[in-house]
Amino acid sequence: MFYEVSVPEPGAKKIAALVTLNPAESRRLLAKGVVALPEVQNAWKNGTIIIARGITSAYISEELFGISVEPKAGQTAGMVVNGMTNANSGIPPCTWHVVRKGKPVENADSNVEILDFGPDDVFIKGASAVDRDGNAGIMASSLKGGTWGMFTPIVTPRNSHLIIAVGMEKMVPSVMEACNHSGVYHFKYSTGIPAKLCPAITGKVVTEIQALAVLAGVRAFHICSGGVGGSEGAVVLTLEGDEAHVNKAFELVKSVKGEPPVTVPDTFYVSSPADYNYDARAQLATLGGV
Repeated sequence: MFYEVSVPEPGAKKIAALVTLNPAESRRLLAKGVVALPEVQNAWKNGTIIIARGITSAYISEELFGISVEPKAGQTAGMVVNGMTNANSGIPPCTWHVVRKGKPVENADSNVEILDFGPDDVFIKGASAVDRDGNAGIMASSLKGGTWGMFTPIVTPRNSHLIIAVGMEKMVPSVMEACNHSGVYHFKYSTGIPAKLCPAITGKVVTEIQALAVLAGVRAFHICSGGVGGSEGAVVLTLEGDEAHVNKAFELVKSVKGEPPVTVPDTFYVSSPADYNYDARAQLATLGGV
């Protein structure tokens, strides 16, 4: 479900602004919004935060710690890159993924640390898909479900906070329908490593709309997507509210404009789907059965 936000009524002096965000700009905005959430701030001061691997997670780590994470796509395992579904075979550039009372836990194993999670602790994850009802989906090629398989059995029964940051470039008609038509063994042919879209049913989803509400107190509406010349995947939004809040939101948008494109690692499991005759199982096997 979408993260619940409260936006002040603008009254009779409502104004609007039109803004366009490229994917990297959206990720920077999402990171700022996630860090500002009350649940995250409380866990930063009093509890534990786990930042799962992901590209948006690289931006979140930068905002939390005031560091630079490069290459940002090296922070994830699976990704869509160079026109195929693939996986990074290198190590993540940032290993500060477990935070306890505002300090990163060195050499932490999130698979172990999550076992101590309580209801006030926070797990932060990106997503591969989101639909208009606030359902989010996470792609997994691991036979054990990857990160999704690790956190779901823990955060769900314990009612720990699951914050899912996902840009609206990843909007799909129905996450559940997509989940029903995917799977690591579902495909005979594939342009890249086959995967399952797994539903993250208990997460609080933060898109650009929720981030702008939290950070600037405006209502945002997604009115179109896409572009060319480096704006592929861009989203166009209307911002509405009173003049003070819209001005604050517009200044925020201006501050993220010009965010450099996501940098990618050099090493991947699949060099080219053609090398495997587009055989889905053969490409899956490059992961070594993990």
